[in-house]
Amino acid sequence: MKKIIITSLLFVVAFNLSSCKSNKKEKTPTETKIEVKKSTAAFSLKEADKNISFLAYKTTDKVAVGGQFKKVDIISGGEGNTIKEAINNTEFSVPVSSLFTKDTSRDYKIKKFFFGVMENTKLLSGKLVIENDSIGYTNLKMNGITEKVPFKYTLANNTFSMNATMDVSNWKALEALNSLNTVCKELHKGADGISKTWSEVTLNITTTF
Repeated sequence: MKKIIITSLLFVVAFNLSSCKSNKKEKTPTETKIEVKKSTAAFSLKEADKNISFLAYKTTDKVAVGGQFKKVDIISGGEGNTIKEAINNTEFSVPVSSLFTKDTSRDYKIKKFFFGVMENTKLLSGKLVIENDSIGYTNLKMNGITEKVPFKYTLANNTFSMNATMDVSNWKALEALNSLNTVCKELHKGADGISKTWSEVTLNITTTF
């Protein structure tokens, strides 16, 4: 009799446990979808094809050495219903690490002995301002200093082209320039035997929308 009672109790407990297990609903993890807002503006700098090239100069004959920065990040602005609206008041940054001159040895020297000597210059940053139909300026930050760089520009076939000339001495970067000239002393010698690295740099930037 006791066996029957014990067996019956075990059966009831087992039934209750199985009932609790079957009634428990398993929670499935919910996925959070992050919607990326697409720009509704007619022109966007982030989506445009950007090219930043420069010319630096060496020797007393002022021989040009070309290069470019292969990356530019749009920090703020950069959109508009016209190209000028998209350009105007855009804030940007350019990583020094993206410098490219088709010569790895030269790239290394410029990054280490020029930009590397400056204060907090892993990035070149600034803001673009359009003044009228042909000129503008950028407030460029380098070596911890922000200075105004005027530029001229043209606009044709959805391509914005600007050119400017800057003197690195305005950013108190002559120490960095001398550092670069020292490590490139022989390479920057001209026929007169004088080694010279110019403080002047020419910028040519095109943006095709």
